[in-house]
Amino acid sequence: MGNNSYLEVISLYVNVQTENKIVELWLTRTEREDKAFRASLALLYQKYNAKGFLVVVFLSGDEDLYPQTRDLLLYNQRRLAELSVQAAKQETMLG
Repeated sequence: MGNNSYLEVISLYVNVQTENKIVELWLTRTEREDKAFRASLALLYQKYNAKGFLVVVFLSGDEDLYPQTRDLLLYNQRRLAELSVQAAKQETMLG
């Protein structure tokens, strides 16, 4: 896992990527909706921002993960195919 460290505080997951200077916070639905809990994270944001880290927060969603992931992968696959065709056409035109 390299220089990554994982902490569990209640059910909040924190992933600190020291090499990239990124801190990921993963909130459950309950944490997402708890305004007092979200406000309590301000000290954590300040601590890492002061060290030059980017703090990102991932919020648990309400949708079913499988179809959402499938649709995203299918979209990305189509998009890559389209870009490949466009690149091939440009290469043909440029000779």
